[in-house]
Amino acid sequence: MKLKIFSGSSNLPLAKKICDFLDMELGNLTLKKFSDGEIWCKFEESIRGDDVFIVQSTNSPAENYLELLLLLDAAKRASANRITAVIPYYGYARQDRKDQPRVPISASLFTDLIVRAGAQRLIAMDLHSTQIQGHVSVPFDHLYSRPAFLNYFKKSDVLKENTVVVAPDMGSVPMARSFASYWNKKLAIIDKRRTAHNKSEIMHLIGNVKDKSALLLDDMADTAGTLCVASETLTDMGAIEVNALFTHPVLSGDAINRIKKSKISNVITTDTIKMSGNKKFNKLKIVSVAEIFAEAINRTHNNESISKLFY
Repeated sequence: MKLKIFSGSSNLPLAKKICDFLDMELGNLTLKKFSDGEIWCKFEESIRGDDVFIVQSTNSPAENYLELLLLLDAAKRASANRITAVIPYYGYARQDRKDQPRVPISASLFTDLIVRAGAQRLIAMDLHSTQIQGHVSVPFDHLYSRPAFLNYFKKSDVLKENTVVVAPDMGSVPMARSFASYWNKKLAIIDKRRTAHNKSEIMHLIGNVKDKSALLLDDMADTAGTLCVASETLTDMGAIEVNALFTHPVLSGDAINRIKKSKISNVITTDTIKMSGNKKFNKLKIVSVAEIFAEAINRTHNNESISKLFY
């Protein structure tokens, strides 16, 4: 099988970087919209019998999901031998269970749609909940941004002798604990209560941050409310510096202004979501995860283990 990589429109820069690492060209396809907004797509080269990887983050707008589904369906109907959906940021992942009456389980719905459209394998990074892998009947490779962040910290001065790794809520504890263990740093945990969608309040801090440099770790930042409130709390608790690290820069609404005005000194994130020029600001540092995806794609294509990437 010949390896071919194509990209939807949501994160073309990342797809091009992935191809650069693999020393290959991005596949040729056409995407456009009819006057009424309907999406039209076409592979401009034969993919019959090929090993096709389609790169598409599924952040807002929802058309990014629809575009992915149409590309998968087109690849299936074009007789690709194997089709893999590469989803750097897996959207609609926060609704991964029925936690109250009369709500959907959107994480399950979209994996069903992706498989039904033609994906025979999924690759994603830092899922909001790892249980999402159990919602799908095809192989699902869950990659971690940690190697990219670790390489970044080797070259930066953000990590200090007195750094304490902080989980801003209970959901981010596993990620924070893994970093703290690797660096042999202390771990602190914030007990957060969510009062409504995109709103939360901090109840307690487990651990000591007095006279420390605090590093907040999370899988994503949407409105950045949790991070900014946490930075205020940590400062009030005696932290002399607060930095934030998260994989997926959703940064919706007033998130960027909120971060600019916050006590956070540096924000380190990745390129799983394309950051347009108006979203970039002085505190922001972007670490590319293209090499991780490139290695995963190459190993998947050659039927090799990708466990090497999990360090």
